Amino acid sequence: MRFGLRARVTAAVVAVTTTATAVMAFSAAKIQEDDALDKFTAAAKTSFGAMFGQAWPHLEQFMTGSPYALDFFSQGMDKAGADWMLVTSYPQSTNDDFKAPEGPPVIVKSASESFDWTTGTRNANPPDRRAALESVKDVVLLRTTGPGKLLSAITVDPASGRKLFVVSANFVAYWVVQFFDLTLFEQDLAAQRWKLVYIALGVTALGVAAAVFAAGRIRRPVLRVASAARDLGDGTFDVRVPVKGRDELADLARSFNTMAERVSESIEDLRAKDRQQQRFVADVAHDLRTPLASMVATVDSLDSTTPETRTRATELLGAQARRLAKLVEDLMEISRFDAGSADFRPEPVDLPALVEDAIGAGVPETPIEVRSTGDTTVVADPRRVHTIVCNLLVNAVRHGRTPITVTLDGEVDGVTIRVADSGPGIPEELLPILFDRFVRGDHARQATEGSGLGLSIARENALIHGGSLEVHNDGGAVFTVNLPRGSRE
Repeated sequence: MRFGLRARVTAAVVAVTTTATAVMAFSAAKIQEDDALDKFTAAAKTSFGAMFGQAWPHLEQFMTGSPYALDFFSQGMDKAGADWMLVTSYPQSTNDDFKAPEGPPVIVKSASESFDWTTGTRNANPPDRRAALESVKDVVLLRTTGPGKLLSAITVDPASGRKLFVVSANFVAYWVVQFFDLTLFEQDLAAQRWKLVYIALGVTALGVAAAVFAAGRIRRPVLRVASAARDLGDGTFDVRVPVKGRDELADLARSFNTMAERVSESIEDLRAKDRQQQRFVADVAHDLRTPLASMVATVDSLDSTTPETRTRATELLGAQARRLAKLVEDLMEISRFDAGSADFRPEPVDLPALVEDAIGAGVPETPIEVRSTGDTTVVADPRRVHTIVCNLLVNAVRHGRTPITVTLDGEVDGVTIRVADSGPGIPEELLPILFDRFVRGDHARQATEGSGLGLSIARENALIHGGSLEVHNDGGAVFTVNLPRGSRE
């Protein structure tokens, strides 16, 4: 049988509360009983000692031969309404000045009346304590102690079944023994025990109520998180859990919200990538179809009998083949970036020399001014930095106007490359998507020499170095490349 969270929390709190209450109640009862018994023992010994201290001179006179002294001793002991006995010592109890008589102890005198502690009345016929005396004789009678030394014991009177506290003191050949009935004392302790039981039951009931309340407070946030998790699994990615307080349940809610936010962002990224891939496939198909269609149409012209037609067809076929080869190379580079397998080989690079080489390779017939300040040496992949600069220069020549300026600015933590032209700039609607794939300045997608991948590849090459590529308009388009000093693996 499976129990829910509320049942388990309630059971745990009730178990802990009940156990703790029971242990505390037992400990309190035990401490209270021991303390009460210690106080009772001290009071009994004090009472007996005071009584015996007043009466024992008469006992001493009795032992020296005064027969009336025993009556005075009895009267002194009876004044307190004590339940007492005067008995002879056992033979084992010896003294240097006195040898106890042979045989069992003889009761020389006992109380003429006693005080009933359970009813609070005096009893003119005190109970016979011979049996009780026999049950404690090994404790209170068979020890050799100094005169007047007190001994005590607790026993059960075989005659009445009551528990008795026995205090005794020896005086040469005699023992004075006093009995205290513990019945009322035991009744008070039993009443205290029941009070503690009732208190424990009350605390347990409060613990149950508190456990049910606490379990509900714990269960509700957990249920909200569980419900939100089900909604999230069903595709409701905007579901969130309210956060209340600063405890662990609030941390759970915050953690769930963070997870839901990240899942939502991941799903949105996947959807965006899926849309991007679909657009990518469509754009690839479109861009491949154009040169392929031109090549197919040109191939049919190769059979012409006119030399000029065959020459023109050959030139067109070569141009389309080169365009197709460049497009395929760009697509392969994009796929390597997507797969995270792009080759990266850093080495020290002198950027002014690299820029001059890129100008000669990409736009050899265009006058471009190069400015350089500071330390412009970085550790980078020269092939990829060359691609960045070349693509930016070609873009400036195709879509901007001269003069074109390349500025190299060496800073402490890196080098900034700025390529600025004097053209009309980037249309505002294109700025957010300029570095996306297959984005061209012409929305009608008219046939141009570019494939729309150059700027995207340039940015990927900047990112792989741990840098960035940004664009803004300032009297023309200004592209800014930030490269760190060292390479990032």
